[in-house]
Amino acid sequence: MRLQTLALTAASLLLAVGTVLVFIAFDSHSHSTSDTIRPFIVTMVPIWAAFGLTVWVAVRAGSGRRDGD
Repeated sequence: MRLQTLALTAASLLLAVGTVLVFIAFDSHSHSTSDTIRPFIVTMVPIWAAFGLTVWVAVRAGSGRRDGD
């Protein structure tokens, strides 16, 4: 369980850093706010959703749901 927590924490930090880097990349080539926000949201929402689903499955699987205990 401790390894799972460490892995999820590391993945969360990587996602946060990646999110900032993607925003910086879009912002450096844009001329307006909408040139930054729309592509950023379109790019990152599927990644955030996949990560959220992964965390949900990992936490649910690691919750120790045992029948008959």
